[in-house]
Amino acid sequence: MYKNNKRSWAEPFKIKMVEPLFMTTIKDRLRYIEEAGYNTFLLRSKDVYIDLLTDSGTSAMSDRQWAGMMLGDEAYAGSENFYHFEAAVQKFYGYKHVIPTHQGRGAEHLLSRILIKKGDFIPGNMYFTTTRLHQELAGGTFVDVIIDEAHDPESEFKFKGNIDLQKLKDLIESKGADKIPYICVATTVNMAGGQPISLQNLKEVRQMADVYGIDIVHDMTRVAENAYMIQQHETGYEKKSVAEIVREICSLTDHATMSAKKDALVNIGGFLATNKDDVYTEASNWVVVYEGLHTYGGLAGRDMEAMAIGIAESVQDDHIRARIGQVHYLGQRLIDFNVPVVMPLGTHGIFLDAKRILPHVSQENYPAQTLAAELYLDSGVRSMERGIVSAGRNEVTGKHNYPKLELVRLTIPRRVYTQAHMDVVAESVQAVYENRAAVKGLEMVYEPKYLRFFQARFRKL
Repeated sequence: MYKNNKRSWAEPFKIKMVEPLFMTTIKDRLRYIEEAGYNTFLLRSKDVYIDLLTDSGTSAMSDRQWAGMMLGDEAYAGSENFYHFEAAVQKFYGYKHVIPTHQGRGAEHLLSRILIKKGDFIPGNMYFTTTRLHQELAGGTFVDVIIDEAHDPESEFKFKGNIDLQKLKDLIESKGADKIPYICVATTVNMAGGQPISLQNLKEVRQMADVYGIDIVHDMTRVAENAYMIQQHETGYEKKSVAEIVREICSLTDHATMSAKKDALVNIGGFLATNKDDVYTEASNWVVVYEGLHTYGGLAGRDMEAMAIGIAESVQDDHIRARIGQVHYLGQRLIDFNVPVVMPLGTHGIFLDAKRILPHVSQENYPAQTLAAELYLDSGVRSMERGIVSAGRNEVTGKHNYPKLELVRLTIPRRVYTQAHMDVVAESVQAVYENRAAVKGLEMVYEPKYLRFFQARFRKL
């Protein structure tokens, strides 16, 4: 990952405090996964050895962030920590206004209420679960306009998060620009395997949006990771810093939603940012109803201070290089074991291709959900499904949505695990892969109405 690849590289931090981990027996794990209905979300964390369920809120904060927590101004209104946080957003991202929320979905909820009306269509570079649900609850319909390569796990195209400009234009002209409240651009694209969008593509989307008078909403949860991939792979950005590229990405958009629990290195928090005064005014009103006053948005002062510091740390080149370097280390080990994974390797995790690993398990029997359960049984490693269970049901027909990708996500928390942990994970995946012929599918026995992947329960066929 470093320019001089003849020398070993190490994480740009040292460990000050540790949390002991304990390995369970396979007999224990069989009982735990059965009690959890073969849903890794329903496992108790104490029964997990290496937790790769998500990178959301699971990262390790720095000593400076912990020091900032001691400076929490817990005033109900006008906390000093809010103004530190606001200044960080303006400095590193460039947006004019910002409203804190308890996490990213709080911002999605507010923005959907403000911008979407019944019958609208929202184009985006692949859906994300909570984003699409908030759009649907507001009366809109999500339309996937990502390039076709994003749905091909074997494609090596470097920017599989790109928007297909022809798909976008066809949607706008068929539905009418007045039915398109905004274009949703995610950096990076989670459901495609953590794949980035190029700046060239974003510039072209901006030009089209301006022609039709449509805003762009930036889902910027992992914007620094996307910026790093641009730095590494897009011509003309080799000598730009990650911080500079982040600012340029943000400058091409009108509004943003952020789960700071990812890039910004905090355990809780998010925000809605906008350059438009009228949207800020309305959001300031709605946030009081659903989150809290516009200067705390459901967060303690100490949370906002940690977020302000985390934003600054997240765009440092050494940090993001090591963060993605660890992800790619795991990915390369799995490639060396011939395990089918989404290519090219993404940014926040490695995505196992469950369709290729378990071709004998039909999609109706949840191959990715099955694979995640088998991985936990083997080693106590917790991962998560990103396939038919996450895709949910069609709100009109009530039938399953059938995504082309059926993936298991090994999500790497930032600054938490060592290279040795990645070796344990890789060897466990290899063991499950070698025993894949013996693996059977699942059937769903409980399904919640919304976001079923969080709480659904299964049993073995």
